[in-house]
Amino acid sequence: MKEAKGYTIKNQAGLHFLTFTVVGWVDVFTRQSYRDIILDSLRYCQKEQGLIIYGYVIMSNHLHIIARAENGNLSKVIHNFRKFTATKILAEIQVGTESRMEWMIKVFAYFAKYKSNYKHFQFWKKDFHPIELSSNGWIRQKLDYIHLNPVKAGIVARPEQYLYSSASNYVNGTGLLDVTVMYEIWNDVGLIM
Repeated sequence: MKEAKGYTIKNQAGLHFLTFTVVGWVDVFTRQSYRDIILDSLRYCQKEQGLIIYGYVIMSNHLHIIARAENGNLSKVIHNFRKFTATKILAEIQVGTESRMEWMIKVFAYFAKYKSNYKHFQFWKKDFHPIELSSNGWIRQKLDYIHLNPVKAGIVARPEQYLYSSASNYVNGTGLLDVTVMYEIWNDVGLIM
C-alpha cells in the first residue's frame, strides 16, 4: 500500500482508495437529495470522464470510493467531481427546504474564511487521502472496510442492506450505482455476509 503525500496521486492510472469528507464532519448526507447529487455526479464521471468504480459507500458526512480513471487522469476526474458536487450541494442547501441551512452555511463559510482558494464556502476537506491499491490483499481489506462502514455505524445489520453502498452489487448483482465487481477478489474475501 502506498499512501500519497497530501492529495497528490502519483500513479494517475492506478487503482485508488479515496475518502471525501465534509468539512467539520457536517452530516450533510442524511438527506436523500444530497446523496442523489453524489450518485448523479458519480454516474456522470463514469459515463463522460472514464471513472471506473469498484466499490463505494456514502455515509452521513463522508464517502469512500475504490476507483481508477480509464483516461489515466484520476486527479482531474476527482477535481471535477469535488468542485461540481460542492457547488451543487451548497446551492441545494440554500434554495431547498434544509432546516439546518443557516447553521450549515455558517460552518462552510467558517472553513473558507482563512483559505485563499475558497471564495465564500468550503464544502469538502482539502485532502482526500488517496491510497494506491497495489495488491489483492489491500483491495480486499478496503472493500471490507467500505462495505462494513454502515454495519459498524449501526445503520444496518448486513452490508448489502445499505442502499448507498456497492455491497448489494457484490452480493445481489445490482445496486443504485453501477460498479465493476472484482469477482476474482470478492470470491476470496473472508467477509461474512
